[in-house]
Amino acid sequence: MPFSLRPDTDTDAAGGTAGADGARLTRRTLLGRGASGAVGGVLGIAALQSWAAQEAGAEALLRQGGVVALFRHALAPGTFDPPGFRLGDCGTQRNLSDEGRAQARRIGEWFQARQLQPAKVLSSPWCRCIDTATLAFGAPQVWAPLGSPRGYPETTGAAHLRALRDALATASARSGRFEVWVSHMFVQADLAQDSTRSGEALILRQQGGAAPQVLARWALPG
Repeated sequence: MPFSLRPDTDTDAAGGTAGADGARLTRRTLLGRGASGAVGGVLGIAALQSWAAQEAGAEALLRQGGVVALFRHALAPGTFDPPGFRLGDCGTQRNLSDEGRAQARRIGEWFQARQLQPAKVLSSPWCRCIDTATLAFGAPQVWAPLGSPRGYPETTGAAHLRALRDALATASARSGRFEVWVSHMFVQADLAQDSTRSGEALILRQQGGAAPQVLARWALPG
């Protein structure tokens, strides 16, 4: 039975941004460093302003519509799926942790608090993606092209990538509505040449025959 060779890694449970010392910086840690000097304070304020600007920009784009929020599934610690895993059998796959399930619920709460309702929610067939989508938005439509690449070479197949681009172009032409897709880090990278941490999203648009464009990044407030 084939198994995933892609290290879809979840090692950054705390989220945030990497500082110069390699530590993860969240809003809490930045605020906690207020007494560490003027430079640290300026950097902390700048990072908080950056987070606020990204959140506001992503929200505005979602309200405008004509975009897709391409999420990486919530926290599912580990790297590979177990050898012999089977789609449709969650017991054989790498799944969300308790923290990941809580993260997915918080994603949904953010959207609900702002009355942002996706017109469509699509998910990879992998259980960690389906569970992320379900906990955040309700039962999704499972769509094979969002699935994690398997075997070698470790890239999204041409047919699936073409389907993703076609669907993105269609969604991009529909102003006033947005879609949510829940997938994997490597699908994000293959489609958009960019990726996120677990539970975060790229806000994408594709116009005409142009390549997909990353308009913004979305993440839960720290």
